[in-house]
Order: sequence, then C-alpha cells, then structure tokens
Amino acid sequence: MPIPGHIDPVPVLRKVMPRVDGRVDLLGLSKEQIRASLADAGMEPKQAKLRGKQLWHWIYNRGATDFTAMTDIAKAQHPWLEERFVIGRPEVIEAQVSEDGTRKWLLRSDANDGQGAQEYEMVFIPDADRGTLCVSSQVGCTLNCRFCHTGTMRLVRNLTPGEIVGQVMLARDSLGEWPSTPEGRMLTNIVMMGMGEPLYNFEAVRDALRIVMDGDGLALSKRRITLSTSGVVPMMARAGEEIGVNLAVSLHAVTKEVRDEIVPINRKYGIEELLQACADYPGANNARRITFEYVMLKDKNDSDEDARELVRLIRKYRLPAKVNLIPFNPWPGAPYECSAPDRIRAFSNIVFEAGISAPVRTPRGRDIDAACGQLKTAAEKKTRAELDRLAEEKLAALG
Repeated sequence: MPIPGHIDPVPVLRKVMPRVDGRVDLLGLSKEQIRASLADAGMEPKQAKLRGKQLWHWIYNRGATDFTAMTDIAKAQHPWLEERFVIGRPEVIEAQVSEDGTRKWLLRSDANDGQGAQEYEMVFIPDADRGTLCVSSQVGCTLNCRFCHTGTMRLVRNLTPGEIVGQVMLARDSLGEWPSTPEGRMLTNIVMMGMGEPLYNFEAVRDALRIVMDGDGLALSKRRITLSTSGVVPMMARAGEEIGVNLAVSLHAVTKEVRDEIVPINRKYGIEELLQACADYPGANNARRITFEYVMLKDKNDSDEDARELVRLIRKYRLPAKVNLIPFNPWPGAPYECSAPDRIRAFSNIVFEAGISAPVRTPRGRDIDAACGQLKTAAEKKTRAELDRLAEEKLAALG
C-alpha cells in the first residue's frame, strides 16, 4: 500500500491485464489507459488517441457494450476491436424490487478476468428528490463489525475499478438512463456503503470514482458522492485530497468499550484519533458536513447519556456534522435488537436540541433482505439446498 498522505504528482498508469480469453475489458479504464491499450494492440498512436476519445464517449456517455453500435467508428474497424477488446458488465444473479421501490442486485464478476467469479451486491434506493445507488468495494469484509451482516463473511478479494464502475453502469442500464445527461436522472447520488471497506481498496475506489465524476462521461458531481469508512484513519486525508467526495463515518458508539465491541477497528484507531482525522478532512465545512452513521442497538448505544456524549464529542472537535440514526435491520442470528421507536426519537431529540441535525433513516427494502450481505447469503443457502436436492436425486437413482 502506498504511504498514507503521499500523492503522486502524475498518476501512475497501472498495467492493464487481459482476460483469460486474451481480450482487454475497457470498462474501468481511464482515458489514458484506453489509449495505451489501443496502441499496445498495434493501433497507430494518433489514431489510438482519437479512437480512445470515441470509445470513452460511447462507453460512459452512451452506455454502449457493442462496438457495432459506435457509428462514428468505421465498420471495417469493428471486427478488429471485437477481437481484442470487450466492454463488460457484471452478471446479474438475482434482482429484487421491494414494495417501497428499493432495488437490490446480486452480481457476479466475470470468470474471464482471471480472478475467478465472485458475488457481491448493490442497492438502489429511490426517494422523491433523489435516487441513491449503494455500491460495494470488496467481496466480503475484514472488519467484522458485529451488527453488520457483511462482517460475518470472510474477505475474498478487492473489487477492480471495472467492477466498481460496472455497478453504476448496470444500474443505469436497468433504469434506462442512456445517454448520460444531468437532467431527469433517477440515479442522482452514489454512496460507497455496500460490501467492504472502501479505504482498504483505496486505489481501485479512487480510480473508479474519477471515472464516475468525469465531465465527459457519467458526470456525477463529487458533491453527490459519499464515501463511508469505519475509520481507516491513515487513509482519510488521502481520500479527501485524491478523491474529494463527501465523507461518512460509521461511528455507531461513543465509548471505547462499546465501539471496541461493535466496530473492532476501534481497537486500532480509537474514537479520539478518528474524530481528529474528521476535523482534518480536506474540504469539510458547513456546506459539506461529515455524516456520522449511528445504528440504533437496543440497550447497547441508545441511551440519553450516549446522545449527550455524541454531542460533546462533535462540539469538542468543532466538526461540521450531521448524524444519521439508522434503525437496526436485523438478520438471522444477529446478536442485537433494534432500539424501540420512542428510544430512537428521544436520542434524536437530544442531538437536534444541541443544534446538530439527527434525522432517523427510514428503513428501506426490508422485504427483500436489503441489509448488506443478506441477498448473497440467501443465494448461497439456495445454492446449497439445490446441491443437496441433486445429491438426493442421484442417490435415489442409484438405489
């Protein structure tokens, strides 16, 4: 991992690895990487520069996945491109739509990428004034937060820039939002709050979000993107400097004892160190407040004393902050219960009365297992049940 806080004056052009079939997937590559890939494949440099710009437009502005749709590229060149390149999408294993309009997808990476097919999730949450896509950065997670279902899974691997951007592209496909224009979008916001810890996959997340924010393509403003971290303190300043999006922090407790239990990374980077990193976060101000996520757990972190301590900490570090109170979304085997509605309201009122915004997040998608990681687990159980059934049928046939 690069030294925290260090910024390369010129971005390093990462080596592009071909798929198992020898073709290069252009999804997730920067403009310069696309140009370089065309040149490496034998295209003349000036033409590679021109074609690179055209491909970028078709991929990120038009959502094209087929070279034959690219009308300003000569038809004679389409077979050459198809032989050497592909424009990928994650495979949809399962898609669900909640009664409240929330959509959830279980996705599988391309087995051709050489890393093996892996499953991960994304969620789209529509509201009256916005539509938010919750994007994953890893398959599984290492943090083991006790209230989080993804924390029960082992970390399999980091997602690539293409797999991260691919979630946005697939959502746009599903919502019919091509060509890409700022007006009339359903998908208006992105939160890096899906499976995994984004700052443990920093370079891939950074490169993917730079593509999402590029004005010639997806053109989503950095003010409409939020990166959530559980508190990887050494990487927070670098995230502010190199990505510059809004910051959300999974706080969830205000004492060392409780946070050590439910967010184990606190044993490495404590609350005081974390809040100082928030105070130092580049670009944080009253117009771009830091969001503290706080899941409400019955008799664990929801007392009046906890609310007052939260206010004291925010004031101590003079943080431009708001607090999102999140009713716990239970999952089978979860060690906690959700706080009662009146307890959540009392907590919220204390924080609000101190002049700090503390809205209670409306639970969404509970009828489709929208808590992070639940759909993947359900699919795995379904797969195991199917295998058991097939095994029983084989035994019956042998008998």
